[in-house]
Amino acid sequence: MGISRACASKWVNRYRRFGELGLLDRPSMPHSSPAATPPEVIAQIEAWRREHKWSAQRITDELAQAGHRMNRRTVTGHLARLGLGRRRFIDPGGQSNRTPGKIVARWPGHMVHLDVKKVGRIPDGGGWRIHGRDSGQHRAVERAKAAGARRGHVYLHSAIDGFSRLAYTEALDDEKGTTAAGFLARAKVWFAAHGITHIHRVVTDNGSCYRSADFARIIGKRTRHQTTRPFTPRHNGKVERYQRILTEELLYARPYSCEAERSAAVAVWNIHDNYHRPHSLAGGKPPATRLTTGVTNVQPSYN
Repeated sequence: MGISRACASKWVNRYRRFGELGLLDRPSMPHSSPAATPPEVIAQIEAWRREHKWSAQRITDELAQAGHRMNRRTVTGHLARLGLGRRRFIDPGGQSNRTPGKIVARWPGHMVHLDVKKVGRIPDGGGWRIHGRDSGQHRAVERAKAAGARRGHVYLHSAIDGFSRLAYTEALDDEKGTTAAGFLARAKVWFAAHGITHIHRVVTDNGSCYRSADFARIIGKRTRHQTTRPFTPRHNGKVERYQRILTEELLYARPYSCEAERSAAVAVWNIHDNYHRPHSLAGGKPPATRLTTGVTNVQPSYN
């Protein structure tokens, strides 16, 4: 039956003591919990939440003043079990009293968002998306990996202007500090060719490459470096959304026979996205139309 001797002995003893009822499934909850929160304290937590709409931290402080020392996460767990974990669960209409703030760039270069997307490297001859997971090509690639062949990922570094949504992407080998710094330096030159000569604010996550000394040196003293709140990707949502479009319309839109072919397609994608692809922010026009300075040496199509 695939069980241990101790498990079989436990079932036999339960059958001898309780009969058929002893073989029924039992809850994993302990029979007694001496350190459990008293029911009257849970009732007080629910009353404060419903009447005053206090946060878990405020309830924790109030309980401490009343002589009940409790961790804030314990209070959060009680609120979740009571169905009061979200503020919108308290109001009868389901409204939330918190209005999310918008990150609005007011002019080109006001805010430039940076991020890195890691994608799997395509082996020469194509991967499983072309040949299938049970194909000979896929098995040959797996054998080569097991023998020590080069494997890994490609890191797509992207920078997008928050005002115009003008975007720049490069496929690089890693996400080290020196690599991110070099990408930002080239991105500055690329934005300057499009009329964005000064970047007032650079918005990134808290990745180690963005906290390096090399990256800070490229940012300079005239540009503010703003990091997002940890585990809150929506604060850098403009470049997150751009990477999603890049994934859907380029990276996995068609099969590629090698990594060099996809990297070349990324370079052409920059032209298509900035000068041909319509964006809702620009009223159905490409992002380049929102710039005061245009570039004329652009390919007519990315296909």
